Amino acid sequence: MKKLLKNNLVIMIIFSAVVLTMPIWMQPFGAAYPDILQKFVIFGVFAIGYNILFGLTGYLSFGHAAFLGVGSYTAVWSFKLLTMNIIPAIILSVIMSGIFAVLMGYVALRRSGIYFSILTLAFAQMCYNLAYSVLTPITNGETGLQLAKSDPRVIDRLFSEAGEGLPSTTLFGIETSGYSGFYISAVVMIIVFYISLKIFNSSFGLKLKAIKSNQNRMRYLGFNTRPYLLTAFVISGMYAGLAGGLLAATDPLAGAERMQWTASGEVILMTILGGVGTLFGPLLGVIIIKYFENIFSAINQLDLHSFYSIFPTWLENAMVSISSLFVGEGWHMTLGLLFMLVVAFLPGGVLEGMQLTYKKLTTYVSKKRNKTGGESKKETGVNHGK
Repeated sequence: MKKLLKNNLVIMIIFSAVVLTMPIWMQPFGAAYPDILQKFVIFGVFAIGYNILFGLTGYLSFGHAAFLGVGSYTAVWSFKLLTMNIIPAIILSVIMSGIFAVLMGYVALRRSGIYFSILTLAFAQMCYNLAYSVLTPITNGETGLQLAKSDPRVIDRLFSEAGEGLPSTTLFGIETSGYSGFYISAVVMIIVFYISLKIFNSSFGLKLKAIKSNQNRMRYLGFNTRPYLLTAFVISGMYAGLAGGLLAATDPLAGAERMQWTASGEVILMTILGGVGTLFGPLLGVIIIKYFENIFSAINQLDLHSFYSIFPTWLENAMVSISSLFVGEGWHMTLGLLFMLVVAFLPGGVLEGMQLTYKKLTTYVSKKRNKTGGESKKETGVNHGK
């Protein structure tokens, strides 16, 4: 027990240091500006929560974007009606997405496998279409839910008068945009990662892993698996709602596109690409996909010409023509090829590839040392013989 606590403490210290120093070590990759750093950590929260369901139980949900949208809409309504402080917005986002996850999970978890996936997809698309049509008074349809000067903001009005322009979201006076917004979101991600770590190492987490391994055997033994599945589903949905609330906190706007099935597919891709069922894999997948989406997609032909300028003109033009198919607007092709390679050769994701590389390097180094040590001993023996 003490060893486990010590290991968890070491993991949290290293993880916190890596996250909080992202503006430094992301600088060489051109991804040290606040907007993309916020996306890394917010979608990291989304992926951590999704991994609790998919990684531990094996239940593949195509509807988690619904919780992301519910969280965003709830947060914006909190800003409009109550206060621009993000604390009530975040709390209400988690609560509302949790309630919605109970209702959705109660129905969807009556089935398993592909039927469960289809049910969650149907729920998410239903929410997406409702947000565009029937629920327009709540969601503002295609325009999206935005702040307005006429919003009541009753809590803020008790302490101050309305200003000239639109107010900005804050955490007790600290702006949630820029680097301060990144650090607020980063602290939230560190907290939810710690909760995820505790779940993975708890008896509850072991039961979820057993469900993934062989649910029928657990049922034959008289073990009721449904409450555990529903709990995992609700926790995962609350994580997604939290991510939606953080998205609205950094940019107070909510639209139905966050509920679209492509948003659910994105978090699935992140989890599989990084490594399903691992603690750090989904976060690695988030960084890869968001980097491709925001940095890799911005590379244009001028950048390529500058990069290949050391080559002769004819070779430079040829290299630019080939490379332009995989960068800029063609970044999806590069990501698709990477995903195909990972699925084909590294079923455990990029994290598995990194672990295998590390093992091979350590094995090579140890063999080299043993060989060097053996040769030195042999030389010493020869010298003694002389």
